[in-house]
Amino acid sequence: MGVPRQRLGEGGRSGLQLRDLPAFTLAGYDKGRGLLTQALWFAVMNTLFMSWFCPARLRVALLRAFGAKIGEGVLIRHRVRVLWPWKLTVGDHTWIGEGAWLLNLEPVTIGSHVCLSQEAVLCTGSHDHRAADFRYRNAPITVEDGAWVAVRATVLAGVTVGRCAVAGAGAVVHKDLPELTLQTQDGRRRPVEEPK
Repeated sequence: MGVPRQRLGEGGRSGLQLRDLPAFTLAGYDKGRGLLTQALWFAVMNTLFMSWFCPARLRVALLRAFGAKIGEGVLIRHRVRVLWPWKLTVGDHTWIGEGAWLLNLEPVTIGSHVCLSQEAVLCTGSHDHRAADFRYRNAPITVEDGAWVAVRATVLAGVTVGRCAVAGAGAVVHKDLPELTLQTQDGRRRPVEEPK
């Protein structure tokens, strides 16, 4: 039983209701593996996978061992976080930079020859801000071949970053980014030349 919904006091808008966060559930969200596998992945990720001394080849092998589909020639730097490896697909010759975070409650598909720069975030999870129980509004993310998600750029749930598109440094991409399009930090979009 949740806490009764309360109305905001003085200073709040009349009739505005607070979220009933104790009513939140994991309804509609499938983690994809059992608790033991989840716990084992968290132990491996936090003690070895993210460490500076873990070789890049071993990071790829660990992801594959936990069910990720990883292509050839993939480079994964240290401090990269992957929530669920079994919900990750990466094509050939892709780079994932230091400190990138793949918050993949839903599947993340990254193509070939993609660059995810330092501290880029791919976040497939969100919440319905209109629902009192703050229920999940998750959706997969696709980053197509040749795309670049630059330093500290964020790609949100349900977005496709098109072929050879660029999410510029610090950009927040909340809707599909067409192929050969650059989105800057201020949200502006313009065509980019195809890589040679």
